[in-house]
Amino acid sequence: MTGRDPHEEGRAATSLELFYDLVFVVAFSTAGTQVAHQLAEGHYQVAIFGYLLCTFAAIWAWINFAWFASAFDTDDWFFRVVTLVQMVGVAIIALGIPPIFESLGHHEHVDNRVLVIGYIVMRVGMVAQWLRVAVQSEQHRRCALIYAGMTLVAQIGWVGVLIADMRPLATMFAMIGCILVELLGPYLGERTSGGTPWHPHHIAERYSLLTIITLGEGVVGTVAVLGALIETEGWSVETAVLGLAAMGVTFAMWWMYFIVPVGDVLHAHREKSFVWGYGHIFIFTAAAAVGAGLHVAALYIEHETHIGPGAVVATLAVPLGIYCLGLLAFYDYLLPFDPLSVILALGAVAFLVVGVWLAAAGVSVVIAVVVTTLAPVMIVVVDEVMGVPRRAEVLASMGAEIGR
Repeated sequence: MTGRDPHEEGRAATSLELFYDLVFVVAFSTAGTQVAHQLAEGHYQVAIFGYLLCTFAAIWAWINFAWFASAFDTDDWFFRVVTLVQMVGVAIIALGIPPIFESLGHHEHVDNRVLVIGYIVMRVGMVAQWLRVAVQSEQHRRCALIYAGMTLVAQIGWVGVLIADMRPLATMFAMIGCILVELLGPYLGERTSGGTPWHPHHIAERYSLLTIITLGEGVVGTVAVLGALIETEGWSVETAVLGLAAMGVTFAMWWMYFIVPVGDVLHAHREKSFVWGYGHIFIFTAAAAVGAGLHVAALYIEHETHIGPGAVVATLAVPLGIYCLGLLAFYDYLLPFDPLSVILALGAVAFLVVGVWLAAAGVSVVIAVVVTTLAPVMIVVVDEVMGVPRRAEVLASMGAEIGR
């Protein structure tokens, strides 16, 4: 385990990496269902805190594995077995999600025991991988020891969180402290010891695959909202329009994500990988939450919510706005700033605000949801007309091409 060639031709995701990703389908689905029901009941603090806590644990697990595998994947028996240990940890995390929301709903201490145990199991597997690198690779020994050391320090903190019986606010601050330590490890490792030999095109592909998984929650939400509408009102033009809009927003979100060939950009600017890689925590979280927002709309149509129509549409508009604005910001970070991004951002915000306003003003929630889903559609259409030619010149100067 001495490090792979970061310029290896034809590097692609392995079957083990694809299998590893499947575990996260359960985690995102469980968190999405829980947050949707909490939002429908009007328990906003419980929904937001619980969702952010649970999705961060899963996403952080995935990010660390993805970057390590991109740099050091040997695909031998040890790597496979330790990966299995990490998969078991993620599965335990998924099992620990419902108790988090239930305990928060009762305003008790945060019942994070199962989730933290799963997180520790997952991180122990990661430490074993880094220690193996430290033993076998002289070139990357210092970097590996920094990663392993900071991870172990963070685990001490997580054990403390597990043992302590704290109120939700104290738990939140304690977990933020652990998270900051977790973030410090990669920052120091990549900047003080030459970094790891990750592959830009491979890591870009890995991120795109998890994005597709999180967007899958939107498909689940689409089925839920259509099923609710058909059950209450039957098949109609309104049903067809809502179905097209719900699937269309997920498709437009996918289209948006692949506007820029990130692998080529990271190949030319490796120094931008940290912000891009860890900033994706917000992208993944928001993408999965869009599906939860559609689920809330379904619960509203079934008359199973305790919030107003404006709040219902807001549960969709807020994560959709974070996703759209986040991707636009990323593209202006990876490439030179384009004033068109400001126009696209303002246009997206306008659609989202109007959608919420329409619902609050008494217009049908179905119509308001349709208007809200036009935000990413507008971005895609305008970018195809005005952005592609402008961006092609920038990418050509970097030796990259616009792919489809």
